[in-house]
Amino acid sequence: MELDGKVALVTAGGSGIGRAGAMALAAAGAHVVVTDLVQARAAAVARAITSAGGRAEAHALDVLDDDALRAAVTDAANRHGQLDILHSHAGVQIAGRLDQVEPDGMDLSWRLNVRAHFIAAKAAMAVMAPRRSGAIIVTASNSGVQYDREMIAYCTTKHAAIAMVRQIAVDFAHAGVRCNALCPGFVDTDFNAGFEAQMGGRAALEAYVRDAIPAGRFATPEEIGAAIVYLASPASAFMTGHALVIDGAESL
Repeated sequence: MELDGKVALVTAGGSGIGRAGAMALAAAGAHVVVTDLVQARAAAVARAITSAGGRAEAHALDVLDDDALRAAVTDAANRHGQLDILHSHAGVQIAGRLDQVEPDGMDLSWRLNVRAHFIAAKAAMAVMAPRRSGAIIVTASNSGVQYDREMIAYCTTKHAAIAMVRQIAVDFAHAGVRCNALCPGFVDTDFNAGFEAQMGGRAALEAYVRDAIPAGRFATPEEIGAAIVYLASPASAFMTGHALVIDGAESL
């Protein structure tokens, strides 16, 4: 398998895309350190991985706690003697226009959608660069390559996340560490709650997906998981600084 012998750490790995990515990385051969704000969710994913014959461990992690986030990355590398893959996935979706979003909402969006990725990537780079090997994957969104109506906090921070990924990529390509942004469109997970409420309920969201996305459907978490494996694996060895958009052509 393409990730045999690799160690991966996933934040917000207890549900949705994070869970799908953790499962896919393990299926490709990686030992996956599954972290989540809720320990029980991380543990359930780790059990699912080991039940399927893979290797995983589970840890509670609040990515808003800088020290805990740094320690999670460093400890994983120390326990296993390496850290090959970081999928920094945790994020938040706060709906609203400029006149509707409070400063606290923008601050939380910045802390989760940009700053936590910065802290995680910085800690990972400290162990990856000396080994001249590693793949950092930051979850952004197709909202980082377009402008969603009434989503100022989300779009602003997702654009910033992509800019940060590109800066990391150009600064550390010479060190053998790749950094790419994962940019999903609508995936059928609970993370869509903000868009669903904004649009007026599940039926309205489904109508949007059917009519506005050329592919006419949601992506599945498993489809995004396959892209995560691609970004983590030697198959994308010459790809860095890229925003991999997977959205059924919604952003075109």
